Order: sequence, then structure tokens, then C-alpha cells
Amino acid sequence: MNYNNDFKYDLKVGQVKEQELGKIFTNAKIEVKYDLQGLTTGNVFVEYESRNKPSGLSTTEANYYCFVFGDTWHLIKTDLLKQRCRELINTRRDIRGGDMNTSKGILLPINKLF
Repeated sequence: MNYNNDFKYDLKVGQVKEQELGKIFTNAKIEVKYDLQGLTTGNVFVEYESRNKPSGLSTTEANYYCFVFGDTWHLIKTDLLKQRCRELINTRRDIRGGDMNTSKGILLPINKLF
């Protein structure tokens, strides 16, 4: 995007994004995950299997995932999240977790959400 110091131009650009966000909240399904340790560890656990059955990211009907860290909210398209997690399948970031380690998931670095 080219720099433009015209407020009217900037306002129009901002309003387009406001409308896009409004459509997301009006029409899309959003999976919200509140991560209490993400800011400390620098990672989020994205579940894809539980008790030997597909779950979480594998079965979601959400269009977007929203990760919440404290008072900040980070929205990512589910397809993009799946792509980023697939890159880490069968690596040291493909781990067990959850209750009694009965789930499998990707330990995704927070910076991969952006």
C-alpha cells in the first residue's frame, strides 16, 4: 500500500476493513480458545485428536479460530491455521497433551498465528 497522508483516503481504507470484520462477526463461525500460558510459553496447543478420534482442528466447523491471551484477541482463518499446523505434523512440535495426555496436538509458536 502506498503512503497517503490524506485522512479521507485513510478513513475509506479503514472502513473497508471495519466492514470485513463486521461480516466475520455477523456471518462466520468462530472457535475461541483462551490460553492462560501462551504469553509465558510463546506457544499454543492446537488439538487435532482426542482419545484416538479426530477432534479440535480436525473436526471444527469454524471459519476462524480466535486465540485470546489476556486482553488481546488474535483471529486467524481456520484454513490458514490448518496449513500452519500441517507443517509441524511428525515433528517435535506434534505432541500429546490435555487431560492425562489423551489428546494429540501441535505446539504452535504464537508468531505462526500472524
